[in-house]
Amino acid sequence: MIDPRAYRNALGHFATGVTVITTRDAEDKPVGVTVNSFSSLSLDPPLILWSLAKKSYSLDAFERHPAFAVHVLASDQQSVSDRFARAGTDKFAGIDAGEGFGGVPLLPGCAAVFQCTTEHRYDGGDHVIMVGRVQRFDTAERPPLLFYRGRYATPETEAVPFTSLLRAFAGAAA
Repeated sequence: MIDPRAYRNALGHFATGVTVITTRDAEDKPVGVTVNSFSSLSLDPPLILWSLAKKSYSLDAFERHPAFAVHVLASDQQSVSDRFARAGTDKFAGIDAGEGFGGVPLLPGCAAVFQCTTEHRYDGGDHVIMVGRVQRFDTAERPPLLFYRGRYATPETEAVPFTSLLRAFAGAAA
Protein backbone atom coordinates (compact mmCIF):
# COMPACT_ATOMS: atom_id res chain seq x y z
CA MET A 1 0.00 0.00 0.00
CA ILE A 2 1.33 3.43 -0.94
CA ASP A 3 1.37 6.04 1.82
CA PRO A 4 -0.49 9.09 0.36
CA ARG A 5 1.69 11.69 2.17
CA ALA A 6 4.95 10.00 1.16
CA TYR A 7 3.68 9.70 -2.42
CA ARG A 8 2.76 13.40 -2.52
CA ASN A 9 6.19 14.32 -1.12
CA ALA A 10 7.90 12.16 -3.77
CA LEU A 11 5.91 13.89 -6.53
CA GLY A 12 7.08 17.22 -5.12
CA HIS A 13 10.59 16.43 -6.33
CA PHE A 14 9.40 17.16 -9.86
CA ALA A 15 9.51 20.94 -10.40
CA THR A 16 6.47 22.26 -12.23
CA GLY A 17 5.41 25.57 -13.64
CA VAL A 18 2.55 27.41 -11.98
CA THR A 19 -0.49 28.29 -14.06
CA VAL A 20 -3.86 29.92 -13.59
CA ILE A 21 -6.62 28.53 -15.80
CA THR A 22 -9.61 30.79 -16.52
CA THR A 23 -13.04 30.38 -18.09
CA ARG A 24 -16.62 31.58 -17.52
CA ASP A 25 -19.38 29.96 -15.50
CA ALA A 26 -23.05 29.38 -16.43
CA GLU A 27 -23.89 32.98 -15.39
CA ASP A 28 -21.00 34.30 -17.56
CA LYS A 29 -18.95 35.26 -14.48
CA PRO A 30 -15.16 34.84 -14.69
CA VAL A 31 -13.73 31.74 -13.02
CA GLY A 32 -10.10 30.92 -12.35
CA VAL A 33 -8.04 28.35 -10.52
CA THR A 34 -4.32 27.82 -9.80
CA VAL A 35 -3.03 24.60 -11.39
CA ASN A 36 0.41 23.00 -11.66
CA SER A 37 -0.70 19.95 -13.68
CA PHE A 38 -0.32 21.70 -17.05
CA SER A 39 1.62 19.96 -19.85
CA SER A 40 2.11 20.08 -23.58
CA LEU A 41 0.57 17.09 -25.35
CA SER A 42 0.86 17.46 -29.15
CA LEU A 43 2.36 19.84 -31.69
CA ASP A 44 0.14 18.67 -34.55
CA PRO A 45 -2.59 19.33 -33.71
CA PRO A 46 -1.58 21.83 -31.01
CA LEU A 47 -2.90 20.22 -27.80
CA ILE A 48 -2.24 20.79 -24.09
CA LEU A 49 -3.57 19.03 -21.02
CA TRP A 50 -4.22 19.82 -17.39
CA SER A 51 -6.27 18.33 -14.60
CA LEU A 52 -8.71 19.60 -12.00
CA ALA A 53 -9.87 17.88 -8.80
CA LYS A 54 -13.38 16.48 -9.06
CA LYS A 55 -14.22 18.20 -5.77
CA SER A 56 -13.19 21.62 -7.14
CA TYR A 57 -15.89 24.27 -6.93
CA SER A 58 -14.96 25.49 -10.43
CA LEU A 59 -15.21 22.09 -12.16
CA ASP A 60 -18.74 22.72 -13.42
CA ALA A 61 -17.65 25.93 -15.18
CA PHE A 62 -14.78 24.15 -16.96
CA GLU A 63 -17.08 21.31 -18.00
CA ARG A 64 -19.76 23.67 -19.37
CA HIS A 65 -17.79 26.41 -21.11
CA PRO A 66 -16.17 25.39 -24.41
CA ALA A 67 -13.07 27.58 -23.96
CA PHE A 68 -10.41 28.29 -21.36
CA ALA A 69 -7.07 30.09 -21.07
CA VAL A 70 -3.89 28.77 -19.48
CA HIS A 71 -1.72 31.51 -17.95
CA VAL A 72 1.88 30.48 -17.28
CA LEU A 73 2.75 32.73 -14.35
CA ALA A 74 5.90 34.82 -14.30
CA SER A 75 8.32 34.66 -11.36
CA ASP A 76 6.88 37.86 -9.83
CA GLN A 77 3.27 36.57 -9.85
CA GLN A 78 3.21 34.49 -6.66
CA SER A 79 0.41 36.70 -5.31
CA VAL A 80 -1.67 35.86 -8.41
CA SER A 81 -1.13 32.15 -7.78
CA ASP A 82 -2.11 32.55 -4.12
CA ARG A 83 -5.23 34.54 -5.03
CA PHE A 84 -6.53 31.94 -7.51
CA ALA A 85 -5.71 29.06 -5.14
CA ARG A 86 -8.20 30.37 -2.55
CA ALA A 87 -11.87 29.46 -2.56
CA GLY A 88 -14.72 31.80 -1.72
CA THR A 89 -13.21 35.12 -2.78
CA ASP A 90 -13.67 37.39 -5.78
CA LYS A 91 -10.47 36.30 -7.48
CA PHE A 92 -10.76 38.92 -10.23
CA ALA A 93 -11.27 41.95 -7.94
CA GLY A 94 -8.78 44.66 -8.87
CA ILE A 95 -7.35 42.74 -11.85
CA ASP A 96 -7.53 44.40 -15.25
CA ALA A 97 -8.40 41.20 -17.09
CA GLY A 98 -8.74 41.26 -20.85
CA GLU A 99 -11.04 39.08 -22.91
CA GLY A 100 -9.78 36.25 -25.06
CA PHE A 101 -11.01 33.54 -27.38
CA GLY A 102 -14.51 32.41 -26.38
CA GLY A 103 -14.84 35.34 -23.99
CA VAL A 104 -12.49 33.88 -21.40
CA PRO A 105 -10.68 36.26 -19.03
CA LEU A 106 -7.03 36.95 -19.77
CA LEU A 107 -4.65 37.90 -16.97
CA PRO A 108 -1.92 40.50 -17.57
CA GLY A 109 1.83 40.06 -17.03
CA CYS A 110 2.17 36.31 -17.62
CA ALA A 111 5.15 34.52 -19.16
CA ALA A 112 2.81 32.81 -21.65
CA VAL A 113 -0.92 32.48 -22.31
CA PHE A 114 -2.60 29.67 -24.27
CA GLN A 115 -6.20 30.25 -25.37
CA CYS A 116 -7.91 26.90 -25.94
CA THR A 117 -11.10 25.10 -26.78
CA THR A 118 -11.90 21.91 -24.91
CA GLU A 119 -11.07 18.90 -27.08
CA HIS A 120 -11.59 16.04 -24.59
CA ARG A 121 -12.23 15.27 -20.93
CA TYR A 122 -11.11 12.04 -19.28
CA ASP A 123 -11.59 10.45 -15.89
CA GLY A 124 -8.35 10.59 -13.94
CA GLY A 125 -9.10 9.10 -10.53
CA ASP A 126 -9.90 12.00 -8.21
CA HIS A 127 -9.29 14.47 -11.08
CA VAL A 128 -10.73 15.25 -14.50
CA ILE A 129 -8.09 15.47 -17.25
CA MET A 130 -8.82 18.29 -19.66
CA VAL A 131 -7.33 18.30 -23.16
CA GLY A 132 -7.41 21.62 -24.97
CA ARG A 133 -6.75 22.61 -28.56
CA VAL A 134 -4.67 25.78 -28.66
CA GLN A 135 -6.38 28.47 -30.74
CA ARG A 136 -4.05 31.36 -29.90
CA PHE A 137 -0.99 31.94 -27.73
CA ASP A 138 1.24 34.76 -26.57
CA THR A 139 4.62 34.78 -24.84
CA ALA A 140 6.73 37.34 -22.99
CA GLU A 141 10.40 37.17 -22.10
CA ARG A 142 9.76 36.69 -18.39
CA PRO A 143 11.15 33.94 -16.13
CA PRO A 144 8.47 31.50 -14.91
CA LEU A 145 7.17 30.87 -11.42
CA LEU A 146 7.93 27.30 -10.36
CA PHE A 147 6.63 24.97 -7.66
CA TYR A 148 9.09 22.53 -6.09
CA ARG A 149 8.86 20.42 -2.91
CA GLY A 150 5.81 22.29 -1.66
CA ARG A 151 7.20 25.80 -2.21
CA TYR A 152 7.44 28.45 -4.87
CA ALA A 153 10.75 28.69 -6.69
CA THR A 154 12.29 30.62 -9.56
CA PRO A 155 14.97 29.57 -12.06
CA GLU A 156 18.49 30.16 -10.75
CA THR A 157 20.12 30.13 -14.18
CA GLU A 158 19.28 31.17 -17.69
CA ALA A 159 17.63 28.52 -19.81
CA VAL A 160 19.98 26.71 -22.19
CA PRO A 161 18.59 26.26 -25.72
CA PHE A 162 17.57 22.64 -26.29
CA THR A 163 19.76 22.41 -29.40
CA SER A 164 22.80 23.20 -27.21
CA LEU A 165 21.85 20.32 -24.91
CA LEU A 166 21.53 17.95 -27.87
CA ARG A 167 24.98 18.94 -29.14
CA ALA A 168 26.44 18.43 -25.65
CA PHE A 169 24.86 14.97 -25.34
CA ALA A 170 26.00 14.00 -28.84
CA GLY A 171 29.56 15.04 -28.00
CA ALA A 172 29.52 13.07 -24.74
CA ALA A 173 28.28 9.94 -26.53
CA ALA A 174 31.06 10.07 -29.14
